[in-house]
Amino acid sequence: MSSTADRTDLISDVEDHLRGVAKVVRRAMLDAMPDGEPVQWLYGPMREYPSRPGKALRPALCLSASRVFGAEPDAVMGIAVAIELLHNAFLVHDDIADGSEMRRGRPTLAATHGVGAALNAGDGLAIVAGQVLRRATRQLPGDLADLVWHEFDTMALRTLEGQAIEAGWQLDNVDDLKPHDYLELIMHKTCWYTTIHPLRVGALVGSGGKADLAPLVRFGFHFGAAFQIRDDLLNLVGDERAYGKEILGDLYEGKRTLPLVHLMANATGVDRDLVRDYLRRNRSERSLELVRTVRALMDSYGSIAFTTEYAEGILLVAEEYFEQAFADARPGADLDFLRALVPYVWARWR
Repeated sequence: MSSTADRTDLISDVEDHLRGVAKVVRRAMLDAMPDGEPVQWLYGPMREYPSRPGKALRPALCLSASRVFGAEPDAVMGIAVAIELLHNAFLVHDDIADGSEMRRGRPTLAATHGVGAALNAGDGLAIVAGQVLRRATRQLPGDLADLVWHEFDTMALRTLEGQAIEAGWQLDNVDDLKPHDYLELIMHKTCWYTTIHPLRVGALVGSGGKADLAPLVRFGFHFGAAFQIRDDLLNLVGDERAYGKEILGDLYEGKRTLPLVHLMANATGVDRDLVRDYLRRNRSERSLELVRTVRALMDSYGSIAFTTEYAEGILLVAEEYFEQAFADARPGADLDFLRALVPYVWARWR
């Protein structure tokens, strides 16, 4: 970006667009929730995460991709809502698996309602997501509806594979990882359902199944990877009120984020022994002092700087793939929004 003012305008424009999408999608998610009993133990908890302000990146990507490839303005709204409902279901289960305490600036469902109620709420959100998707795809030609359902099935399995790999690394205390291992993880765990899937589904519906989806996968992966790495960095250097989740939570959980992968590969001597000891422990055994020590080692070994530079390189590749992915897209506000996303992530680091 050419100036601080330009960066501020870019950030403001993208976030205004996301807030507008979030408002509409949040209302639609809540409208889709069942009424009746038991409110206290099921339907009330199910409403909590959809009620909390989120980024709405996934539905925004789906809506804009559909329109730049030819769809009417609200043709995929139901599909976008289903994506966000499934995202909320994943968040509930992620927070249980990770033992997280905060989500979107408030206590997690497990922290306030207990693990059992939170599990049920996550399952309920996934079921409602399927109901919303079923209603939305009834409006599509049969072959196209089947393609959309296939995309959802593929996305859900890729996401579960990623979750399983991450949990397996922690369970088996894997400590010999490299950056390419991390990228393979987030391709499954994050990129497929955060960026690749919303873009592909939007393009499929907008083009009537004719769009070339391969360039969207390449762009979606690189943009999604940079977005996830930025999120990992914010967990280490961000402000909890702005971040909305527990600062240093990834370190407490022992998540193999890129900064930790770099530290594991580069620490030597007593520092390496300390990191290995930290990795062997479970969350309850990782004291604040130990977590802060590992965080300080990331500065000493250049892990934060390495991760920032790595993500910036990925963003440069994402910019190149954007032009390929959207070479045949309609010009207009939606294409402008999609084009602004890469410099937006870049500007948020500045």
